Amino acid sequence: MCKESDYHFEYTECDVLGSRWRVAVPNKADICTGLPDPVKGTQCTFSCSEGEYLNMQSQQCQKCAAGTYSLGTGVAFDEWDSLPSGFVTHGMNTNDRDVHTDCSNSTWTPKGDYVSSNTDECTATLSYAVSLKKPGTVSFEYFYPDGSIYFEFFVQNDQCQSTDSENRWMKISESNWSQYKVELSSGNNVLYWRTTAYSLQGSAVKPVMLRNIAISGVAYTSECFHCKPGTHSAKPGSARCTPCPAQTYSNKGATVCHQCEEDKYAEAGSGSCKPRPACTNSDYFYTHTPCDSEGKTQLMYKWNEPKICSETVEGAVKLPASGEKQTCPPCNPGFFVTNSSTCEPCDEGFYSNGTACTKCPVGTEPVVDFEYKWWNIMPNNMKTVFLCVMTAWEVAGEYVYTTPGDQDSDYLMLTLSVPGYRLPQSMATDSERSELSRITFVFETMCTADCKFYFLAGYNQWNNDVVEEWKGSNRKQSYSYLIQRNSSTSFTWTFQRTEDFNERKYSADVAKIYSIHITNVIGGVASQCRRCALSSAKAGSTCVPCPTGHYMVSGTGVCKSCPPNTFIKADHAVGEAACVQCGPNTERNKAHTACLSDCALDVQTTGGALLHYDFSPLANVTGFHSSPRFTNKGLRYFHRFNLGLCGKEGRVPATCVDNVTESGREVKGYVCQSTVVPSDIRSQSVVSSQPFLIGDSLIGVTTDTTLSSISSPKWMFPSASGLLDVIFYYNNCSEGTCDGCTFHFLWESQHACPLCTKNHYREIVSACIQGIQRTTYVWQQPLQCYGGESLPAQKVSACVTLDFWLKFGVSTGTIAAVLLISISCYFWKKTRKLQYKYSKLMMNSGDKECELPTADSCAIMEGEDAEDDIMYLTKKSFFTKKMKSFSRERTSDGFDSVPLKSSPDIHFNLTMLFANL
Repeated sequence: MCKESDYHFEYTECDVLGSRWRVAVPNKADICTGLPDPVKGTQCTFSCSEGEYLNMQSQQCQKCAAGTYSLGTGVAFDEWDSLPSGFVTHGMNTNDRDVHTDCSNSTWTPKGDYVSSNTDECTATLSYAVSLKKPGTVSFEYFYPDGSIYFEFFVQNDQCQSTDSENRWMKISESNWSQYKVELSSGNNVLYWRTTAYSLQGSAVKPVMLRNIAISGVAYTSECFHCKPGTHSAKPGSARCTPCPAQTYSNKGATVCHQCEEDKYAEAGSGSCKPRPACTNSDYFYTHTPCDSEGKTQLMYKWNEPKICSETVEGAVKLPASGEKQTCPPCNPGFFVTNSSTCEPCDEGFYSNGTACTKCPVGTEPVVDFEYKWWNIMPNNMKTVFLCVMTAWEVAGEYVYTTPGDQDSDYLMLTLSVPGYRLPQSMATDSERSELSRITFVFETMCTADCKFYFLAGYNQWNNDVVEEWKGSNRKQSYSYLIQRNSSTSFTWTFQRTEDFNERKYSADVAKIYSIHITNVIGGVASQCRRCALSSAKAGSTCVPCPTGHYMVSGTGVCKSCPPNTFIKADHAVGEAACVQCGPNTERNKAHTACLSDCALDVQTTGGALLHYDFSPLANVTGFHSSPRFTNKGLRYFHRFNLGLCGKEGRVPATCVDNVTESGREVKGYVCQSTVVPSDIRSQSVVSSQPFLIGDSLIGVTTDTTLSSISSPKWMFPSASGLLDVIFYYNNCSEGTCDGCTFHFLWESQHACPLCTKNHYREIVSACIQGIQRTTYVWQQPLQCYGGESLPAQKVSACVTLDFWLKFGVSTGTIAAVLLISISCYFWKKTRKLQYKYSKLMMNSGDKECELPTADSCAIMEGEDAEDDIMYLTKKSFFTKKMKSFSRERTSDGFDSVPLKSSPDIHFNLTMLFANL
């Protein structure tokens, strides 16, 4: 009959319902009978947590005992002597144009403690498929030092759906290993690590390294594992074992770490203790303490950490006593002493000899640099760490020196970080003969073995080139290195006592640096001020400028105002020439440093018409890309352009960024360019790198094809209409010189048309119909405007027809004719009356010719006019006949004669006669 030691339990495969059975399996075939019957097992989704294991007898999760550990539902990969089971790596060619490239060897390669990626333009993929019983995580450590290689990590699930593209790109590792963790869903998951080198300069590329990959959420584990020597787990249910600290040790499966005996020591994570050697002069170092509140410092001695030597062994040395307190040395140039006796850098625009800060006067600039000749504390921009515990270089007041270290073969490094370099404005006028920067240091080496002292310069601490090397002992001397291009960002001094492996045999061998001086450093401090050679402060210059809108008279320090609508030229102009007139259709900004366009423009045509433009709808930053380009191996990429056409103060500039490196460098201006890897090559994301400015300032806006020595030939963009193209001119001379490249962009848009005005439409007036007349407005064709004034709505007005005017004319004519006849008759009557009166007057006159009768013999008596008027008006026809009868009696001379006598009787009778008439 089978005993419990003769068999073990296993689960069957899961069926379609997610169920399984627990069955007993003999350890050896045919050794016993009577195995336990199969029983219903746990569900396939069942799993245990970290620090637990599944007890198959009870089918319950139990905590691991102290001294053991369990990942529970996890697996870990921390050894890479070979590719672990389940991992698959392969290389592939993502460039369809270069079909002859062999990428079969472009894979991830195990390197013992880590796995390393490829460094060519092939795509190397490392994958691992895992089935999770419940949601879990994957975590790993990576080292990604080079931005010329693209590194991504993503997960695909059962539906082959990948993780979000914005989270899949790994960030650049500055100096150490980085950790990354991602949540995983239950079910099948395929993990992908993928790299592609993308070096446009053809330089060497550093690979990506992976280690310590851990996955949780997988199937159960039925046992716990003992902690390895040097580690321990103190509590039950541990997911991992903890390394023992220094001076302690542990055996396999330990629950605690044991303290070493007094005469023994152990390094962290040790499985045993070693005898302590006798302390020597190589086991301690000296240093100067920082200045206290009283301005005092002290020489102190300290044991190297961790301390492994014994002071009680025969022949051992004791730690020397600390020295007496002394007055602190002065601060380094460019620094000042605070109230707490510490040294702080002077503000920008100030200088100092190490005591107090003084502001540079107008017309001068601080000479910025890094100068260290007193070493009371390690400067903030200098770093020296050895094994994360010990310091490789220590300050000693007048110099900085190398400590004993752990072994004589160790490299003891001191690194100085530099943000960049810039020539002072006083030297920029002669930049061809002026040196960009120079680093000078005074050092000394004292060696009894084959020591080496290196000076290195490079981009970072992982990419340094050896500039100079010294061997053996060297007397105190000075060394200078000329920096010819703005590329070095760090300098490193490295000391190695010997290449032979031994422990502190030559600890007395030492390297000392007494002073370090580096000139023209961006962000440096100043020990003096120099008069500016330029008349105006260049943009970003350290020269103390004149007030806004003023220029400096060369060599005098006197500031004068620039003419209206001019800005201060950011170049080598001197005197009033520094004031540059703004280009056409631009106005200077408030800072008097540039000219801006408000996106409005008026253009006078050859025909005399005035066109108004409004480019405000185009003012937002717009992006576009070039046609595809290819590397020397045929890998495709694009140039991405961002354009900010115009805008007033506070406009949003066009920005191009580098989203590959950790720094995230970006440039801003009117027009910028970056290199973009398209999505069809780089999975589902776009990678942008190598950003730079094309246009940082606006010269002018005009229809002229030439402005400020920049030309836009008409044949390049022939106009399809009668309108002239509006041209925006930009330049990029922020560093004082232009690179000579000219970019031409054509932007076709309805918003680039002139604004519509009244001159762009006409009116059509309809006939008067039933007293209503309509006026309609239509655009002139071809229409060459947009926006502006809208087309007016149709107008309706009252009107009078032709029949009305005809009737009105006939009526008015008839009335005028009647009135004219009446007036004619009236004046005719008046004329006849006057004739009558005249004739009557003549009859009463005397015989003498040309004499009128006297007043008393007048033929017209008083009151007769009224009677005559009545008679005349009432007996018009008869009177007319009588007058005609009188007129027939003519004299011999042809005149009419009326026989009138002066007799009163006759007069009376005549009068009566007229009365009866």
